[in-house]
Amino acid sequence: MGESMAYHRSLAVAAVSLAVLLVGCASTAREQVSAAAPANSEQQRASLRLQLASAYYGQGQLDVAFEEVTQALLLAPDDAQAYGMRALILAGRQQILPAEKDFLYALRLAPHNPELSNNYGLFLCQTGRAAQSLGYFDAALQDASYVSPDKALHNAGACSASLKQYQRAGAYWLRALQIAPDVAATNAGLVRVYYEQQDYRQAAFYLARLGKVATMESQTADVLWLGIKVQHQLGDVSAEAGLAAQLRHHHSASPEYAAYQNGAFDE
Repeated sequence: MGESMAYHRSLAVAAVSLAVLLVGCASTAREQVSAAAPANSEQQRASLRLQLASAYYGQGQLDVAFEEVTQALLLAPDDAQAYGMRALILAGRQQILPAEKDFLYALRLAPHNPELSNNYGLFLCQTGRAAQSLGYFDAALQDASYVSPDKALHNAGACSASLKQYQRAGAYWLRALQIAPDVAATNAGLVRVYYEQQDYRQAAFYLARLGKVATMESQTADVLWLGIKVQHQLGDVSAEAGLAAQLRHHHSASPEYAAYQNGAFDE
């Protein structure tokens, strides 16, 4: 179903943004590398190179990020975090097999690293192995020292939803919401969960929460269309019309707007 596929694509984008933790900015880190090179140990310089790679990755400059992480690995060839960063960069370049090789090697070096487990889980989900991914999210969540469990919870929810395991997805997303209540994608995910379970009032509750944490302009066509279907089920003609106006205004060429015009509420 096109609307469902678009929804999961939007979650994947949101899930990627949650999975990446930037470390510093590229210009500052480059200055630090230059200043520290004569005096600091190879491990320190490798750490600064890794910071650069992370920053460039976050800016979408994948080729430069790859050069920096390569330098980091030359300085520290057994650095699990560097292999994990290179895996992310390779995945971003659609080099799937080399990315997987680096993820697995990173996890062999640091088998209990929750960030690596979360990122590999997301990689599995995005490469068609959602069922396999859930064990890695759960492994990350078992680590009490994990500083950002909401990322793994959100990703686990998105991957569960892609398997149509809506009850499981809802459990992950409700836990994520307790930690980070203002994440739009998590609230949108819960709208989906309750809509699929035909609990339209609960779906409307999270739709209202979504409206408080995200502007209409920022909401994707699939989320607006989902909101329209929720209000249609509840018979709220005014709320349905308001969302339809936003869908028409911001996404008039979308398949979701075409579906609305055709009255395809049950497809």
